[in-house]
Amino acid sequence: MIYRWLLLVSCLLLALLAQRGAAKSSSPKIAPPTKIDHKPSSLFYFEDTDTVLMNTVNGDLLRSVDAGETWSAVEGDDGGMKHHVLLIRQHPYDNKKAYALGPNGRHWVTTDQAKTWASFNIAEFPAIRHYPLVFHGGDSSKVIFQGEECAGRYCIVRSYYTTDDFATVKLLRESTGGCAWAVGHPQFAEDLNLAEEIKDRSFCVVPGLKVPLPHANRLVYSDDYFRGNAEGTETKLQEGRPVSGVISTAAVKKFIVAAAKSKGTEELALYVTVDAKNWHRAEFDGHRIEEDAYTMLESTNYSLQVDVLTSPRSGMGVLFTSNSNGTYFTRNIEHTNRNSEGMVDFEKIAGIQGIVLVNTVQNPEEVESGSAKKKITSRISFDDGRTFQPLKSDGENLHLHSVTALRNIGRVFSSPAPGLVMGIGNAGNHLQEYAECNLYISDDAGVTWRRALKHPHKYEFGDQGAVVIAVRDDGRVDKINYSLDHGKEWASVELQHKIYPTMVTTTPDSTSLKFIVVGSLKEGQDGEHVIYSIDFDGLHERKCEEGDFEKWPARLDEHGKPDCLMGHKQFYMRRRANANCFVDEEFKDPEPIFEACKCTTEDFECEYRRTEDGKGCALPSPLTPPEGECKNPDDKFMGPSGWRLIPGDACIRDGGENLDKEIERSCKDASSPSTDGKIGVTLQLFEARDYVQYYYLERQSSSSGSDETIIMLSSEHEVYVTHDHGKTWERPLKGEEITRVYLHPYSSDVAFLLTDGKEGFWTEDRGHTFKPFQAPAPPTQDRFLQVMAFHPVHKDRLIWTGAVDCHSGDCHSDAFIKKERGKNWEPLLSYVQKCEFESRETRPNSTNLVYCEQFEKQSKNGRLQLLSSDDFFNDNEVQFVDVINYATMSEFIIVASRQPENPDSLVASTSVDGRTFARAQFPPNVQVPVQTAYTVLESSTHAVFLHVTASSTEGGEYGPIIKSNSNGTSYVLSISAVNRNSLGYVDFEKAQGLEGVAVVNVVSNAAEVSKKVPKKLKTMITHNDGAQWMLLPPPAKDADGKSFGCSVVAGKGTDDCSLHLHGYTERKDERDTFASGSAIGLMMAVGNVGDHLAGGDEADTFITNDGGISWKSVKKGKYMWEYGDSGSVIVIVPESKPTKTIHYSLDEGDTWEEFRFSDVEVRINDISTVPSDTSKNFLLWARVSNSEVQDKFATFNIDFSGVRPRPCLLDENQGNSDDYYIWEPKHPFQENNCLFGHSEQYHRKRPSAQCWNDWRESHVHSIGTNCTCTRADYEW
Repeated sequence: MIYRWLLLVSCLLLALLAQRGAAKSSSPKIAPPTKIDHKPSSLFYFEDTDTVLMNTVNGDLLRSVDAGETWSAVEGDDGGMKHHVLLIRQHPYDNKKAYALGPNGRHWVTTDQAKTWASFNIAEFPAIRHYPLVFHGGDSSKVIFQGEECAGRYCIVRSYYTTDDFATVKLLRESTGGCAWAVGHPQFAEDLNLAEEIKDRSFCVVPGLKVPLPHANRLVYSDDYFRGNAEGTETKLQEGRPVSGVISTAAVKKFIVAAAKSKGTEELALYVTVDAKNWHRAEFDGHRIEEDAYTMLESTNYSLQVDVLTSPRSGMGVLFTSNSNGTYFTRNIEHTNRNSEGMVDFEKIAGIQGIVLVNTVQNPEEVESGSAKKKITSRISFDDGRTFQPLKSDGENLHLHSVTALRNIGRVFSSPAPGLVMGIGNAGNHLQEYAECNLYISDDAGVTWRRALKHPHKYEFGDQGAVVIAVRDDGRVDKINYSLDHGKEWASVELQHKIYPTMVTTTPDSTSLKFIVVGSLKEGQDGEHVIYSIDFDGLHERKCEEGDFEKWPARLDEHGKPDCLMGHKQFYMRRRANANCFVDEEFKDPEPIFEACKCTTEDFECEYRRTEDGKGCALPSPLTPPEGECKNPDDKFMGPSGWRLIPGDACIRDGGENLDKEIERSCKDASSPSTDGKIGVTLQLFEARDYVQYYYLERQSSSSGSDETIIMLSSEHEVYVTHDHGKTWERPLKGEEITRVYLHPYSSDVAFLLTDGKEGFWTEDRGHTFKPFQAPAPPTQDRFLQVMAFHPVHKDRLIWTGAVDCHSGDCHSDAFIKKERGKNWEPLLSYVQKCEFESRETRPNSTNLVYCEQFEKQSKNGRLQLLSSDDFFNDNEVQFVDVINYATMSEFIIVASRQPENPDSLVASTSVDGRTFARAQFPPNVQVPVQTAYTVLESSTHAVFLHVTASSTEGGEYGPIIKSNSNGTSYVLSISAVNRNSLGYVDFEKAQGLEGVAVVNVVSNAAEVSKKVPKKLKTMITHNDGAQWMLLPPPAKDADGKSFGCSVVAGKGTDDCSLHLHGYTERKDERDTFASGSAIGLMMAVGNVGDHLAGGDEADTFITNDGGISWKSVKKGKYMWEYGDSGSVIVIVPESKPTKTIHYSLDEGDTWEEFRFSDVEVRINDISTVPSDTSKNFLLWARVSNSEVQDKFATFNIDFSGVRPRPCLLDENQGNSDDYYIWEPKHPFQENNCLFGHSEQYHRKRPSAQCWNDWRESHVHSIGTNCTCTRADYEW
């Protein structure tokens, strides 16, 4: 009996409690607040739960299981998590998992919504510049952890992976740009049946095979975690070929995006794939993208949205939307508002397709000029960005603060509550300061707005929009405002404390009736905070029923009717604003209702891109008509329209538009042979008397466009520009007298054109436009000094050396600096010779490091000092007090200064870090008692090559070349008695693209030269970076098949019979080198076979295709040469002789053809092509005389584009193919062909292959062998 009575009482008690829970409350329930000692750094809910994690700035982790009502500290099994949680990350695709990363190599993972935590150890500090955790979109157990180790701007990223939630961890690989899964999002390739093929695929950005710098980075992938092939497979990003300079990758829904940037340009190339196999370069409607100047925005399932920075100084961009495969982007709206962190005022309305809110700048011209602040206006699109219109509130335009002014966590305007949108802003002409704004609300997805509350507020939605809360956000507050009718009527409830609110949040799906409000008790970044939990569960007595809902259309057209997008109309069953009930479906997301529409034009997209008039679709290549069609050019055939239905579009075909059906095409549009086998010639005659110099502004690999731009300065100081390699020329600056042209050495898109005054012009788009600029002073009058110096990283940071006080008799040079574009010039240092930026990627903390030569006591009669500074000479350090000159070569700074104990002799000192110098230690077998001159030679193999003048007798200059160790301090003799001229130039040249190969001319009769006997020069070559030298082996026969006048020993040069070449000291143009960086293994030169180098009249032209191992005589006499298409075409022309013809070779010099380019003989002064030698165009700089003109300056463009029918096909993984073979340079003195611990392999086109390289990247195939270390691999 007692037991039954207790049971009855218990039942009655439960019934009474249930009745009280159903009774209507007058205000929400606020639980007693939780106080914490430090500011929260992050907070998130586990989706579809009331479990919340919070990380504080002091490294503590807190957990709540009741939506913030109560909290407990998470310390781990052994207390190791206390104060040691650096950051927390929620798994984006698994609501049970989260990760806590620590600073000391210990980290934790939970797989049960933070009930338990398991630790794992990875020594690296979590990456800051890259994502520390990268998640797999299909298997939540697979995660990549990334740690980094940085020296200056260069970082090594170590990526580790787990396939079992960090129960085991293995190294994936080291990289420079991090790693990522191919399946980085659940939607990636979900409809392509690729799950098995790419489930384990990962991509990594890794260093180049030869150069560990960003411009050489490669994107590689592996399907087995790099176990079977440690190097991985290079990704074919562009037209089936790898690309260098890859910076990063990103997963954006069904897309993977890779960004690449070449050396010498700020322009990026974006490559996109939807299957992790086939990649295409994205085109941005003629717009260029720069590093740190684009933002991947929240995108749809069927397109990418990207904002591209157009105004770095003022933070404005252009919004682009792609087609469905992400390859062609259309601009949506100009002058979008951005901030310096790359955040863009852009947000899609959650849960509703096609509605986008953006902020734009109303006065872009004024902002760009610096004369006004931004006037920001808000715009909304209801058709996926095709058109935009103002926001409206009571007939006025409304403007809202957006992402760049984010004041809360989560989305800015919207949530999954259907159609409910809020924002902080004002009505009027443009957006006001945040503190001056009010809270506005819309319950029709942004069509109409009304002011909800005065003053700015933090806000949040709950119960699918049935509850809206707002907390004032302009000072201390002690109450919360709320509305139960979509913001029409508001009530408030008081808080226990006055707080400065920092967070207002609820469950991610906005279905809960519970909210969390976090605030600080004192104004400031850290200190005591309180956490409030607010529960609205009791404010309505009942749960909503069917009659309380309305079928609400998510989008309306201009007539107020439901609108179609992606082939359907979208509806929600939404609680009526005045319904006296709660939806109370916690963790159940609102379900959209779709009704299909008939297909319209908006349901189709171009397969490639729109035509220029925007009315049709262009085709990516000429059409091929069906067999038997197009017998006559005027015939017609049925062919593709260029349109396609947008993938995923659900429109009804029957009775709708059918833009993708075949249309009638003219046979004139059909494909025809793209090449005719002919060489093109274009002559241009000039009014100018002659040219002074020409400058190529070459497109780099990541640059868009197809131009081949040259700036020419005429003898009359006029500027001519061509963008098609000399076929047409224009004069953009008529009437301006330009005296000097400076190309930006670190940005090939930029050039500066100077006058003799303060006025100048510059271009940043390879000469398409020129803008004026004002210099702080006229250029220095010392013609041996550089007027401009350029920063290697910050391309807008410049040093100007100008002439000052030249009218007062004390004419000297002062240096000025411009730190960024739009800023004024500032004085840097007075009475200078030379100033340069010494920032280098491999030199830590050198961003602001500047070196200047300054006359002591600011007097031209004073000694020349070398100063360094890290703060633009607010403070400086004297490095040397009596300096002659200094030079920077690769990572080295080399200074020549007078010896204090012997001022008539010099001493060389070297620094690698730019801070400390060490005096060069010359080898004992180099005895130069009085050192009068040094020449710093090309030093690209982590060693300085230094020529020391041993004889400075006029006409008898020579000296040894010595080579340093890796820090430039200790030297050994490389070769003696190397030829030098009176200007200090040396007959020394490294073969571009080939490691360890260099050519010199030595004075063979050095002992006699001091007696005024003419020099006898011999040419020698090294294949092991100066360790050993040999005479050049002569060809067996000359170009006519005749024997030379000395005894040739096959494959070997002898003192009596070897090949000798005219070198650097005789060169008219320093750009005319023996070798090319792209024509690997090829070198051309003029010279003779004999016992020494003879005069130019006796010179013939020679070629080698194996890096100088063997040589062939090409033509009798002296010819000038250029390589094209990476050496697959070579053109030679007679030097300083009238001619009508050129000769060319298509097989690396094995055979030569003659081509007549002129009907009359012309005298060719020079032949040129793009510096990379990858063009099919050549330009002859000539003088023409005929019946119409007499001795006229002219150019001839010689175009080989039509000679071959196709591009070569390369399989990077296969190596040898029909078009390419693997070539390995020979190093005759080295065992196993090894140099610097490895041998190299290159792709070379087969001479017989009738195709074009079309390659603007390095040909390195692989490091063929990593060799066993020998004595040659060590330094002293």
